[in-house]
Amino acid sequence: MDIQKAATALMEAEDEKKPISPFTSSTETISVEDAYNIQLYQVRQKVEKGAVIVGKKIGLTSKAMQEMLNVTEPDYGHLLNNMMYGDGETISLDKFIQPRIEFEIAFVLKKDLKGPGVTMNDVIEATDYVVPALEIIDSRIKDWQIKFEDTVADNGSSAGAVIGNATAKLDKLDLAAVNMTVTRNGEFLDTAAGSAVMGHPARAVAWLANALGSYGISLYAGEVILSGALSKAIPIEDGDTFTAEFDHIGAVTATFKK
Repeated sequence: MDIQKAATALMEAEDEKKPISPFTSSTETISVEDAYNIQLYQVRQKVEKGAVIVGKKIGLTSKAMQEMLNVTEPDYGHLLNNMMYGDGETISLDKFIQPRIEFEIAFVLKKDLKGPGVTMNDVIEATDYVVPALEIIDSRIKDWQIKFEDTVADNGSSAGAVIGNATAKLDKLDLAAVNMTVTRNGEFLDTAAGSAVMGHPARAVAWLANALGSYGISLYAGEVILSGALSKAIPIEDGDTFTAEFDHIGAVTATFKK
């Protein structure tokens, strides 16, 4: 697999809003290691052009999504400063190709975490606070026809994150038991608990720290870590307003318009 060529194709697809065919449908084979190297090449290119890494995202934390892509572990992507939005913002759909939205608990770290050997307790100790978050996912691959290697190469299909203003400390909070309610345009859409993310969202962050450790990458103090979707991803339509409210944490809202 030509890492540079594949990464350039994804970056051009993102810029031109013209998705490409899946790498997994090509005659050239792509390994998981290739896919992560394609992702990292793009991140390096964007950083060289002035972007700043502000966090990471974890995907494929639910059994249903893992079974759909025939994998047994999550994946991850990088969050850059130009992907981040504030609570209540109206976001232009023109920035995306085929966007969907996910509802998550985000961790903001006060200490670095580097694998291997990071545990759930290490994550809880290193966390400054958690916030409600929305993740905007998008695919630079045609019609979301992705397999695991495709989404990994495509930065975990990440496109943006909306971070809530409400914050909560973890010392008196059982994240696994936190209940979430989601509305779209004021109408009930979905509900889920924190335990939907690998039994406990901190377990997902520990997995991430250990997975990144094998590439020599740390999670750093101040970074935002999206711990994974509590429920299914929803296609975004023009005019949609989504609100996710988390017991004991707070709510986050975003509106989307062309």
